[in-house]
Amino acid sequence: MDLIQRAAERLKQANELSLVEKAAAKRHEKPEPPGSDAPPRPAGSAPADGAEAAESAAAPAGAPETDIGRTHARQFALDLAKLQISGFVTPSGSRTRIAEEFRVIKRPLLLKAFATGEERVEGGNLLMVTSAKPGEGKTFTAINLAMSIASERDLHVLLIDADVQRPSVFQVLGLPPQRGLLDLLSDANLSPPDVLVRTNVRNLTLMAAGTPSLATTELLASQKMVTLMRDIASRYRDRIVIFDAPPVLASSEPSVLALHVGQIVLVVEAGKTGRRAIDQTLSHIGSCQHISVVFNKAEKSSGTDEFGGYDYGYYKANE
Repeated sequence: MDLIQRAAERLKQANELSLVEKAAAKRHEKPEPPGSDAPPRPAGSAPADGAEAAESAAAPAGAPETDIGRTHARQFALDLAKLQISGFVTPSGSRTRIAEEFRVIKRPLLLKAFATGEERVEGGNLLMVTSAKPGEGKTFTAINLAMSIASERDLHVLLIDADVQRPSVFQVLGLPPQRGLLDLLSDANLSPPDVLVRTNVRNLTLMAAGTPSLATTELLASQKMVTLMRDIASRYRDRIVIFDAPPVLASSEPSVLALHVGQIVLVVEAGKTGRRAIDQTLSHIGSCQHISVVFNKAEKSSGTDEFGGYDYGYYKANE
């Protein structure tokens, strides 16, 4: 009986010592900042691949969470100085002629994108940029349009490289290939945050074309694509989604994408693309009721082309 009592006394002392040690250790713990619900990082660990540093640099305090899974998206820095030298619009760039041209081009598109009442356009914030043939400047236009809209104070842009056979958006921007749209449509384990890429342009997010597939048209026509389009169009009211699509007369994908978007920007190289090619192109994408025509490399005139490089007009379906 005496042995049992002694064993119990030792056990009690051990428990009391353990509690004292725990209390002392707790006093030396660094408290979490007020309002923080982030789980503590294990001692000695560091953010993987500089993710936390990138998050901090790209999203200043108080920045709104506007992208699907923004905290999970990868981060890349665009060389804005190099892009400006190459003729692209940049949010911090000087007031160039091309910047002014895209201010003119984007305004009617934005009015349609956010129209209400009888003027409302279904899926108006989903824009496809395409051309009749390769080499007319559609990718150049898509990137500049995205950059110009990203300069707006209250809007965010998602630029998707939908030229799935010959993607070039990431290459032009100096970024490495990434998983993207086709991977998202073909892999049930992926969700939008897995393929989004954030940039150092505060209001600009990118999505690559992804892994090439023999069934690209079928993937773009799938129910999963319909669901994805509906989700990205309606989740955030301040978002414009721009698809850099393949040339219409060189691929079957644009006619499918035209079924999903509310507006199309058709880039035509002035003096090069014939009327017959334009008519054929319009017949393929005529399922979209709101098509705007941008004439690239237009000569300066005394008419409506105030700035010289681009001219802008409308095509009304069923006319």
